[in-house]
Amino acid sequence: MSKKNKTLQIANYFIYKNNNDPKPNFTNKKLQKLLYYSQAWSLVINNKKLFDDKIEAWIHGPSVPSIYLEFKKFGFSEIKQDIKESDFSDITTQEKAVLDAVWNVYGKYDANYLEALTHNEEPWLKARAGLMPYEASSAEISTDEMRSFYEQKSKRSNQEA
Repeated sequence: MSKKNKTLQIANYFIYKNNNDPKPNFTNKKLQKLLYYSQAWSLVINNKKLFDDKIEAWIHGPSVPSIYLEFKKFGFSEIKQDIKESDFSDITTQEKAVLDAVWNVYGKYDANYLEALTHNEEPWLKARAGLMPYEASSAEISTDEMRSFYEQKSKRSNQEA
């Protein structure tokens, strides 16, 4: 599988994880938030982007348009799809460590909780500056903003530990 399908491979990895360790409300909306947090934490932990697709500040939170379209057929229903390990063969061990950490922290929450969480965090808020809550937007969430915000979040939690 080519590098250009990296984001889909990451989506498949989360579907695979959910098939083997079911969590509540595994919908397209939840998948979008998991992709967002994966990108954010990869920027902090591995100091690099996990995938090249842009993340947009949609009404219901961060979204990767290509992946949203890929799984749109499920609507608001749970994503049910058989995934084989070969469907995410380009993901490195280092990348899987980030994905597993994101799954362990965020996977237990439903899509609406994750939406509310992202709506209170600076990267999404800054990308939507000046927009009404109901206004559609394709504004990109800056990876620099993501890195900065989550680095600070990481430092604060390390100081509290």
